[in-house]
Amino acid sequence: MARYIFITGGVVSSLGKGVAAAALGALLQARGFRVRLRKLDPYLNVDPGTMSPYQHGEVFVTDDGGETDLDLGHYERFTGVSASRADNITTGRIYQTIIERERRGDYLGATVQVIPHVTDAIKAFITAPAGDADFVICEIGGTVGDIEGLPFFEAIRQLGNELPRGEAVYVHLTLMPYIPSAGELKTKPTQHSVRELREIGIQPHVLLVRADRPIPEGERRKIALFCNVRPSAVVQALDCRTIYEVPLAYHAERFDDEVLAAFGLSSPPPELARWTDVVTRITRPDGETRIAVVGKYTEMKDAYKSLIEAINHGGIANNVRAEIKWIDSAIFEKEEAAVSALEDVHGILVPGGFGERGAEGKIKAVTFARERRVPYFGICFGMQMAVIEAARSLLGEREATSSEFGPGGKPIVGLMTEWRRGNETERRAAGGDLGGSMRVGAYPALLKAGSRVAEIYGAREISERHRHRFEVDMTWAERLAGAGVMFSGTSPDGALPEIMEIPDHPWFVGVQFHPELKSRPFDPHPLFASFIRAAVERSRLV
Repeated sequence: MARYIFITGGVVSSLGKGVAAAALGALLQARGFRVRLRKLDPYLNVDPGTMSPYQHGEVFVTDDGGETDLDLGHYERFTGVSASRADNITTGRIYQTIIERERRGDYLGATVQVIPHVTDAIKAFITAPAGDADFVICEIGGTVGDIEGLPFFEAIRQLGNELPRGEAVYVHLTLMPYIPSAGELKTKPTQHSVRELREIGIQPHVLLVRADRPIPEGERRKIALFCNVRPSAVVQALDCRTIYEVPLAYHAERFDDEVLAAFGLSSPPPELARWTDVVTRITRPDGETRIAVVGKYTEMKDAYKSLIEAINHGGIANNVRAEIKWIDSAIFEKEEAAVSALEDVHGILVPGGFGERGAEGKIKAVTFARERRVPYFGICFGMQMAVIEAARSLLGEREATSSEFGPGGKPIVGLMTEWRRGNETERRAAGGDLGGSMRVGAYPALLKAGSRVAEIYGAREISERHRHRFEVDMTWAERLAGAGVMFSGTSPDGALPEIMEIPDHPWFVGVQFHPELKSRPFDPHPLFASFIRAAVERSRLV
C-alpha cells in the first residue's frame, strides 16, 4: 500500500513546490522506491487548456490527452514516470463532477456541501490507484490561507486521520526573507505560515525553508521551537545553479532522510551519480551555441518551460551550453531591419502558439533560416508557418495562409473537424467549446524511409504528444515536394502531415507535435539533440 507525502506552500507563491516535489521523488527513486506524483490546483478552471500562457505558463500534455499544470512536466523530467490526466485535479473538475452527479440524482436528495462531498471527491482523487508506487507525492497549489485552497487543505487533514498511522507525512515549503536594513534572515513569516497551517489542523513533519543565504543554526532552532518540529526537520533550500542540482542539494541537507524518518523508514543512501554527471555537463560545458526562440509569449518564460528544458537537454547531449536568445516575433512585423537580430544565432526555433498575432514575424524568421541555411526547428505552429512560407516563397502562392487567421487568402492550414484515435473517430464542431476540443495527447506517426527524421529517430514508427486544432492540408504535398519540401512523417492513414523537412538544407525540420514534452535530462529528445548538434556545427562555420 502506498504512503502519502503532502507538499504545501506558505508565505508567497512561486517558491518552487513543483521542483521540490519532483526532486523528492527523484531522491526516493534513487533509494530504490517507486513514486507517483500528483498536483491539486485550487482554481475553478476545469483544466489549464483555456488559460492564457501569460497567467498560467505552459499547458503540459500527457500521453492520454490530459491538459495539465506545468509542474507535471517537472515530475516527468525528474522521475521519468509518465503522468496521466488522473494526476492533476482542479476545483473546476471537482465541482463539475459533483454537479453532474447531483443532476443525475446520485446524492438521493441530500444537500450537497463542501464537507463531505467536495472533500470526499478530493480524497478519492488523491487515493486513486497509483500502480505499484511506494509513495504518492501530492503537491497542493497556492499557499496556505488562500480561500480557494481551503477544501484541499481540509481534505488532506482528513486523510491524515483516515490513513493508517504513519502513512501520511506533511512537508511545508516556506520563505525566510533577508532584511538588508536589519542584516538578518527573518523567521516570523515561516512561524505565521505554520501557525495558519496548524489552525487548519495540519502539523507539518518537515519544513523546507527557501532562503538566499545559509540559515544560521540559531534561526533553525528558533523555527523548530515555534513551529513544533525537530531542529533536523528544518531543511534549508538555497538557490541552485540549475534545477537539476536541486536533488543533490536537498540530499546534502538530508531532506530525504527527514521524510523517511517521519515515516519511521530507512534505506541505503541514494545513488546520485547520474545527477552529478548532468550538473557537471551543464555547469562545465565544452562549448556554447546560441539558439533564437522566435515566439509570441517571450515575456513569460514559463509559457515555454518544457521547451527551455528540452533545449538544455539537447545541450547536455552535445556537452555544450545552449544559450537562448528570446525574440518577440512581432518585432519583425514592425521593422524590416529587425531580422538582423538573427544574424548572430546558430539555430532558429519557432515554437507553438495560437492566433494571428506575430504570425507574419514568424514567417519572416522562417525565410531567414531557409535562405541563410541556418538550422531551423518549427514546432506545431512553427511547422505550419514553415509550410505557409514555403508555399509563398517557393510556389509563388502569395495568398497562402491559415484559416485560423480568418476568412480570405488561400488557406493551406485549416481547422480539423475529424481525426482518428485508435479505432475511433473524434469530431469537433467549428463553433464548439474551446476547452477539450483539440487533437491532444499521444498519436502515432510513420516516417519515410531515408528521411532525415527517420535517421534521427532511428525508427520508422514513433509516438508523440499533440495539442492543436489546425493542420496542414495534405493536398499541397505533391506541389511542395516539387519545390523541395518533403512531408517525411504522416499519421498511419496518411491523412495528416506530422513532419516536414527540407532535405537540401543543413537542418530544416518542422513537426506538428510537441517533442519537448517527452525530453528528459537523462534521455534528451533525439530531435533536440540533433538540432543542437547542427547548431554547434553552424557555430564552427561562422
